[in-house]
Amino acid sequence: MSIAAAILPKGRNGFGYASSAEQVTEGLDLHGKTYVLTGCNSGLGFETLRVLGLRGAHVIAAARSLKKAENALVKSGSDGTPVVCELSEPESVRACVQSIKDMGRPVDAILCNAGIMALPDLQLAHGYELQFLTNHIGHFILVTGLLEQLRDDGRVVMTSSVAYKQAPKNGIDFDNLKGEKKYKPWQAYGRAKLANLLFACELSKKFKGSQRSAFSLHPGVIMTGLERHLSPMMRLAMTIAKPLFFKNVAQGAATQTYLATQPGLQQYSGQYFADCNPATATPQVGDEALARELWRVSEQIVATL
Repeated sequence: MSIAAAILPKGRNGFGYASSAEQVTEGLDLHGKTYVLTGCNSGLGFETLRVLGLRGAHVIAAARSLKKAENALVKSGSDGTPVVCELSEPESVRACVQSIKDMGRPVDAILCNAGIMALPDLQLAHGYELQFLTNHIGHFILVTGLLEQLRDDGRVVMTSSVAYKQAPKNGIDFDNLKGEKKYKPWQAYGRAKLANLLFACELSKKFKGSQRSAFSLHPGVIMTGLERHLSPMMRLAMTIAKPLFFKNVAQGAATQTYLATQPGLQQYSGQYFADCNPATATPQVGDEALARELWRVSEQIVATL
C-alpha cells in the first residue's frame, strides 16, 4: 500500500483512494446488464473488464484489433462480445457503432477508458493532433453514435485525468487543433483530457429531464503502459515515486467501475470524480460556453472525417 493510500480518508460512501474495483462492486449483481468498454485489453480497461465480468455483466469489449479484444475476454473470464475500435480512425469507430447497433442489446453504460498520453512529438491523423483526435473525437463519435442504444437510465463514463490542468490557458485552443502554432506533449494531453471533462458536462445537460447521466473522472496516477512515451528520466522519477504515491491497477479502475455500476448516482450527473467521490475541479471545467463551443466544433470536425 502506498503512503497516500494509507493516510487519505475515505469519502461519505465508504470508498476512497485505496478502494479497488472489486470492493466498489461488492454485492452488485450485474447479470442482464451490458457495458461498452474501450481499451479493454490492458491496464485499467482490462481490470474493469475483469470485474464487470466477475459481477455477471455482458461486456462489449473494444480494442484496436479483434484478437486483442478476444484475448482480453478469454483471459479475464468475462462474458462478452469482442469488437474492433481504433479511436484514431473515424471509420473504425463508426463500424464499431454499427456492429453494436446490430447486436440489438440495450446498453447500460459506455466506459470511455482508452487513450494515449504525452506523445513526445507532434503526430497528426486526418489533419488533427493525435491525442485530441483519439482521446476526444474518437470517443465523441462512439458515444453520440450509441445514444439510441443507451438505456433510459444509462450512463456515460469518461476517463479523464488531473492532467487536464495542463491544458492551454484558454482551455481548448481551437486555433491549434492541427498543431499549427506549437506542440507541447503535456499541454496537448491536458487539452484532450479537458475535452473529456467538458464533453461529459455538456452531455449531462443534454440528458437533463431524463434519468441518463454522464460523468468524468481522474483514475489516479498508475503505471499502466501509457507512460511509455515519457523520457527515461521521467520514467525513472515515476518508478521511484511509485511505492509512495501511486495507485495499483485495481485501485485505478475503481472510480470508473463505481460510476458505471453503483445505483443512485444520477444526482451527480455532470460532475468530476476522483477516488470514487465527487472532486473539486477548476472553474474551466464548469465553463458552459467553452463546453458548448467544444461540442459545436467537434460536430464540425466529425462531419469532415
